[in-house]
Amino acid sequence: MKRKASAEWKKSLKEGKGNISTESGVLDKTQYSFDTRFESGIGTNPEELVAAAHAGCFSMQLSALLGKAGLVPDQINTTAVVTFENLDQGWTVIESHLEVNASVPGATAEAFAKHAEDAKTDCPMSRLLQTTVTMDAKLIT
Repeated sequence: MKRKASAEWKKSLKEGKGNISTESGVLDKTQYSFDTRFESGIGTNPEELVAAAHAGCFSMQLSALLGKAGLVPDQINTTAVVTFENLDQGWTVIESHLEVNASVPGATAEAFAKHAEDAKTDCPMSRLLQTTVTMDAKLIT
């Protein structure tokens, strides 16, 4: 299974702007810029999108693991906080912190904590944040 998203950027870093689209059409030429990434402009930014993907993926993974244990959550609310810092090597995502609140009838605190920890490890987006990045790059002349 493959999923696609694309980004287009025009002009310089600070004065330029771009848009992001997803294959599903949920994002369709959604605006992003220097201001939306480093200041407070209107639009999205890559780190916000990673945070959304991580929160959504984790919630689904936790639900799956709870289900395997015979537990059905009433709700799982997850917020991912992606920390983006300017290090010696440049701007770097250094952490994705998950804040989770869930209502799971019949779950003990210990069982919930174990399933949450397993979901944090098993979630595909958690693994993505530790993976190798490959690339094909072509200059169009």
